[in-house]
Amino acid sequence: MPNTTSTPKASGPRKPFHQARYGRLLLGLSALLVLAFFLALFLGRYPSPPWLPPSLLADDRVAQSLVWNLRLPRALLAVLVGASLSASGTVLQLLFRNPLVEPGFLGVSQGAAFGASLAFVLLGGAVAAVQGLAALFALIGLALAVFLARRIRYGGWVLRLVLSGIAVSALFAAGVGLLKYAADPLKQLPDIVFWLLGGLWGSGWGQFWLILAVSLPCLTLLIALRWRLDLLSLEEATARSLGVGGRNERLLVLLAAVLPVAAATAIAGIIGWVGLIIPQLARRLSGASARTSLPLAMLLGALFLLVTDTLARTLTSGEIPLGILTALLGALLFLWVMTLPEAQEVRK
Repeated sequence: MPNTTSTPKASGPRKPFHQARYGRLLLGLSALLVLAFFLALFLGRYPSPPWLPPSLLADDRVAQSLVWNLRLPRALLAVLVGASLSASGTVLQLLFRNPLVEPGFLGVSQGAAFGASLAFVLLGGAVAAVQGLAALFALIGLALAVFLARRIRYGGWVLRLVLSGIAVSALFAAGVGLLKYAADPLKQLPDIVFWLLGGLWGSGWGQFWLILAVSLPCLTLLIALRWRLDLLSLEEATARSLGVGGRNERLLVLLAAVLPVAAATAIAGIIGWVGLIIPQLARRLSGASARTSLPLAMLLGALFLLVTDTLARTLTSGEIPLGILTALLGALLFLWVMTLPEAQEVRK
C-alpha cells in the first residue's frame, strides 16, 4: 500500500535577491532622498510653521538667504554625514566581523569629544577651536589605537584593534569626565553637554566643503574597493591566499572608513546609531556582500540623517539635539530590523 502518512514539506531555499529588485530598491530610495531634500529646504518656521512657500524665493531676501545660505548647506551636510557614518559602519562591521561595531569605537568619537571639551574649557569654546581640536584628537585617538594594536603581543590583527580601541576610548572618556568636572558649571559645562548631544546647528558652506574634502576621496575609495571588502573580512591568512594585500590593505581601508567619521564628528558632534543600525538594515535588504550593501547603506544613511535633522529643527520652536533623535529613531529601527528576514545575495 502506498504510504499515506503526511510529512511536512522541507522549506526550500529562499529566493535570491535579484539584480532588478536591487536596482528598483536603489531607484526608489534615491527618489525618496530627492523628495526629502526638497522638503528640507522649505520646511521650517519662517515665515510661519511648517512651510515656506517656494514662491517667496522670487522677491523675499530673507527667504532667499535662509534657503541658500542655511538650509541648503545644512541639508547637503546631513546627506554627506549620514552617508559617511553608514559607509564607515558597513566597512568596520565587515572588517571586524561583528555587527555591533560602530564607527567611533576605535577612539575616534571619544577623542573628538575630548578635543571639543578641551576647547570649551581652555579656549572659550570658539567654533574654530572646537572643530579643530575635535578633529585633531579624533585622529590622535585613531593613531593611538593603531599604535597599541601593533604593540599587543597576542591575538590576530582584528582582535588587537578591538582591544586597543576599547582602551583608547575609555581613556578619552575619562578625560572628558575630568574636563566636565573642571568646567564652569554655569557656562562651559552646558556647552560641553550640548555639543556631545550632536547637531548640525550653525552649519554653513564652510563646514560642508571641509567635510566634503575629506569624505569624497575616502568614500570613492571604499566604493571602488567594495569588491574586495568581502575578501578582507576573511582571516588574514585566507585573504592573503586569495590575493588580497593583507594588513596594509586593511589599514588603508580602515583609514578611508574612519577619516570621514573624524571630520563629521568634529563638525556635528557625536551622532550615534547611524553607523550601527543602518549597515544592518542594508544587509537585511540586500545580503551581506559589500558589493551591494555598501552603496545601499550610504543611500539609507543619507536619507535617515536628512529626515532626522529636518525633524530636529522643525518639531519644536527650539532645535532638538540631533543625537537624541537618532538614538530614539535608531532604537525603534533596530527593533524593527531584528524582525526582518535576511536577504540572499544579489543575483542576476
